[in-house]
Amino acid sequence: MGDTVAPVATKRGRGRKALKDKTPSKNEANINAGKVSESSATPISPSSKQDSKKQQSFEKELLQMQEMLQQMRLDKEKTEELLKAKDEALKQKDEELESRGREQEKLQVELKKLQKLKEFKPTMNLPVMKDNETKKDKKKKVGGSEKKRPSPPYILWMKDQWNEIKKTNPEAEFKETSNMLGAKWKTVSAEEKKPYEEKYHAEKEAYLQVIAKEKRESEAMRLFEEEQKQRTAMELLEQYMQFKLEAEKETKKNKKEKDPLKPKHPMSAYFLFTNDRRAALLAENKNFLEVPKITAEEWKNMTEEQRRPYEEMAKKNKEKYALEMEAYKQKKDEEAAHLMKEEEEHMKLQKQEALQLLKKKEKTDNIIKKTKQNRQKKKQNKEDKNSDPNRPKRPPSSFILFSKEARKTLQDERSGINTSTLNALVSLKWKELSEEDRQFWNSQASDAMEAYKKEMEEYNKSLSAKNE
Repeated sequence: MGDTVAPVATKRGRGRKALKDKTPSKNEANINAGKVSESSATPISPSSKQDSKKQQSFEKELLQMQEMLQQMRLDKEKTEELLKAKDEALKQKDEELESRGREQEKLQVELKKLQKLKEFKPTMNLPVMKDNETKKDKKKKVGGSEKKRPSPPYILWMKDQWNEIKKTNPEAEFKETSNMLGAKWKTVSAEEKKPYEEKYHAEKEAYLQVIAKEKRESEAMRLFEEEQKQRTAMELLEQYMQFKLEAEKETKKNKKEKDPLKPKHPMSAYFLFTNDRRAALLAENKNFLEVPKITAEEWKNMTEEQRRPYEEMAKKNKEKYALEMEAYKQKKDEEAAHLMKEEEEHMKLQKQEALQLLKKKEKTDNIIKKTKQNRQKKKQNKEDKNSDPNRPKRPPSSFILFSKEARKTLQDERSGINTSTLNALVSLKWKELSEEDRQFWNSQASDAMEAYKKEMEEYNKSLSAKNE
């Protein structure tokens, strides 16, 4: 063991450089000085060290607890703020729900009213005139028949002769050809014109028949439509009046009119209590829906002594209501009796008016009867005068004399002719007569009138002689 260990040669490699000595800071210097002073001071016992450690840990725990308490307080304040915000939001929601509920109730009431209302649905409709009438319909109304007027004999002859003149004069214009035909028509004899005139008269007769028929039909249809309109209008009016009466009855059943003079029904003891408590509960920021629940529970838990003042008040109100109702009913009975008297008086007046009207009507009827009787007497007197066989008859006019002759000729020419067409043809022939022909009939009528006057003079003389 006496062998000495040779020192190991250390290799010089790339080792780290030696760190420089740090200059101690002020704090480190103070700590080092404290340590030196402690080391230089008297030595501390282990029990005192433990106490100091406990004290330090207790102080740390206290600090931690204080921090935690502070944090808890902050959290509590935040939660209270959140709860307040939630309460406000809930109150707003409750108010919104209440307002919505009220609106829904109003809407339901309105819907029920609308459902109860009935629509007037008539079983018939009035005929409506259309504005967009066609031109043809308007022409029919203005001009009458769709059938064209018959063309006169000259036009019929011109249609036949047109092609012949066009063949001889192809280059002639419309005006020239019409002038040539007019000149030629003047040279045509009466025998050549006769077939065209007969054709014209036949067409004219048929045209007049059609027009008379259409006029009669249109007049009948117009009268029928007017009568139908009046009937439908009256039926619609009756239906509407009946519908109105039914609707009024239903509204009277549904809506009972409240009399403002009628005394109100008194409240019960419970409702008197709730009226007293409502204001206090609402002042405590209680919800409108919560108030009835709270008051109901409070009323249940109340003793008989607590309820007694409200019950006594309700009893007094009930007695007062009974007295007021008796007075109200008595007043109503008096009003009903007064109304009955007024109705009876009104009915008496109406009966008197009706009797006066009846008397007036009877007077007018008697006057009408007397006038009718007088007229009949006058007619009889006239008939008695006219019934004298010796009295000369008044002669017919020139037109009647002509129509007698014309009727005979037309009936011979056209057997089975209608009376209306016959009259129309006679009047047309009378209009178409020349002045010379008409003068002949006028002279015959004047001669007959002169003879009639002479006869009347002689007749009157004979009557006067008889009376003398």
